Amino acid sequence: MNIILTTLNAKFIHTNLALRCLKAYAEPEYSPLITEYTIKDPAFNIVADLYQKKPDIVGFSCYIWNIEETIRVIKILKTVDPSITIILGGPEVSYDTNVWLKQVKEIDYIVVGEGEHSFKELLNFLHKKQSIKDVPGVAYVQDDKFILNALPPKLDLRESPTPFRFAEDIPNLSKRIVYIETSRGCPFSCQFCLSSIEVGVRYFNRDKVKEDIRFLMNNGAKTIKFVDRTFNISRSYAMEMFQFLIDEHLPGVVFQFEITADIMRPEVIEFLNENAPAGLFRFEIGVQSTNDLTNELVKRRQNFEKLKRTVTMVKSGGKIDQHLDLIAGLPEEDYSSFRRTFNEVFEMRPEELQLGFLKLLRGTGLRVEAEKYGYVYVDQAPYEIFSNNVLTFDDILRIKQVEDVLEKYWNAHRMDRTLEYLFEDIFDTPFDFFQQFGTFWEERNWSKIGHQLEDLYTRLNSFLASVENISLPVVQSVMKLDYLSKQKFQPRKPWWENDMDKEEQSYLYKQLLSDPSIAGEEFANLQLNERELYKQTFITPISICIDSYKKGIIQEKEGYLLTTFGKSNAPHLSFIEK
Repeated sequence: MNIILTTLNAKFIHTNLALRCLKAYAEPEYSPLITEYTIKDPAFNIVADLYQKKPDIVGFSCYIWNIEETIRVIKILKTVDPSITIILGGPEVSYDTNVWLKQVKEIDYIVVGEGEHSFKELLNFLHKKQSIKDVPGVAYVQDDKFILNALPPKLDLRESPTPFRFAEDIPNLSKRIVYIETSRGCPFSCQFCLSSIEVGVRYFNRDKVKEDIRFLMNNGAKTIKFVDRTFNISRSYAMEMFQFLIDEHLPGVVFQFEITADIMRPEVIEFLNENAPAGLFRFEIGVQSTNDLTNELVKRRQNFEKLKRTVTMVKSGGKIDQHLDLIAGLPEEDYSSFRRTFNEVFEMRPEELQLGFLKLLRGTGLRVEAEKYGYVYVDQAPYEIFSNNVLTFDDILRIKQVEDVLEKYWNAHRMDRTLEYLFEDIFDTPFDFFQQFGTFWEERNWSKIGHQLEDLYTRLNSFLASVENISLPVVQSVMKLDYLSKQKFQPRKPWWENDMDKEEQSYLYKQLLSDPSIAGEEFANLQLNERELYKQTFITPISICIDSYKKGIIQEKEGYLLTTFGKSNAPHLSFIEK
C-alpha cells in the first residue's frame, strides 16, 4: 500500500515533527511518504498533488490553525477517490472524536493522543495483519456505532527511533525551523492548555538527543526550536543541555526554548550570562496574566516577582532575546486588570511581547467551564472567545487594536528610542500609548493595507499630531534619529517632507568644508574630502541636543543633525548648532 503522511503548516518555514515521528516508528515495515503543504495553498492544488501520488492511505496531522482547511482537502480528496483511507491525528482531533466522526463522514479513523504506536498498529490492521479491535487508541465508526479503543501505554521515549535522519529533509534544513523534543508532558495544570491533561514528564535518551542535534547542525540547520513544554523543569537536565549547546554549537545556529521563568535559579542565569555566546539562545516565557485571582482560577502557579527577577537578570546579560506571552480573556480579568497586566509585563521591556486571545481548546478545563465564566465563542477552530462575564466584545476589539500596533512598532524594533520617549514623557503608560494609537490606526483602516518602513513613521507622526500637550518638533527629532541611525546608506526619500531649502543646505556644506569642527571633533576626525562630504552625509533640522540624546536624555536645542554613512557599521551622528 502507498502511505502518505501530510499536514498543512502555517508557513513554509515550519516543519511537522509529528509526521516524522510517525514515519520513524512505522519503519522498516512501512515506508510512508511525508509531504507538507501550507494553509495558504489552494485546497484543489493540494488534492491534485496528493491524488497524483496515488495513495491508498493518507494521514493528516491536525491542529487548530489547519483543521478547517484540512477538512476541505479531505472532502475533496474523498470525492475524487473514495477508495483512499483517511486517517486523522493530532491535538485538534484527539478530543470529541465522536463529534468529528459524526460531522465529517469522510474520516475513516482517528488516532488519539500520542500516536506512534497506534498508527503503526492501524497500518497492521489495514494490511490485514491483525483485527481492528486490537489497535489501541483508535476511534472509528462501525455499523453506525462509534468505537474508541482503549489507549495504549505511554511510549518509553528512551527507545524511540530518531525522526531527524530522513534524506529528503536534509536539503531544506537551513531554510526551515527544525522542531525537536527532549521530553513530553508538563508538570503544571493550566486549564487553558492541552499540556495540562498529560500527567508527568517523560524524557528521551539524552545521548540520542545530542547526536541528533550534532547531525542537524552538521547538515545545515540554523534554527532549532525545542518544543518541550517546560524545558527547565529539571535544573540539572537544563544545565547539561545548555552546556552541551554552548560547547558544541556551530556558528549561525540559534536554539529556542519554552521556559518557566519563576523556577529558574539565579545561578543558572549567571552561568548563561557568563558563558553563552550572544544570540545563541532565545527564551519564550508564558506570563499570561499577573492577576492573582485569574491565575488561581486557571490553576496556574506563578510567582511573578521571581519571574520578573529571571527576565530582568537575563536581559541585563544582553545575550538572550526573550519572547513573553500574554492572554487576554482569562477568567475574571477585565479590561482594567488586563491593562495592569500588560504594563507590569511591559515594564520588563522584553524583546518581544506577544498579545494573544483566549482560545477554548477542545479537551481543556476552561472549555468545560465555559458557561461558568460566561464565555461566548463559536465552536469552530480556533475557538477564540468574543466575550465573557467581565470582558465585553468591545473590550476585546480594543485590545486587538493594541495587538496590531504592538506587533508593528515594538516587536519589530523599528523605533525603540521614540517609543521610550513617548512612554516616559507623553503617555501615562505604554498600554495607553498602544491603545490610543491602535484606535487611531483602526479608524483609518490602516490595518487593511500594507506598510513600508516610511509609512510606519508617517502614520505615527499623523497620530502624534493629534495628541494634545506634545512638542511635535521634539518627538519628530527623536523619530528622525531612530530612522537615520538604522540606515546603511544615505536615504533617497526619508519619511518626512523636505525641510531645508537649497540655499540653507549649500551654506552648511560650505561651512563644513572650511571648518569640519562645527559638527564636533569626532566628525572632524573623519577627514572627509569634498566628494565624500556630499555623497556620504545627510543634513536635516533637529530640535534636540545630540550629545544629550546619546546619553539617553532628551533636551531641546535647535540645530542640524549631520548623519555620515559608510565610515562604520552604524551611521555617525553629529550636531551643528543653529
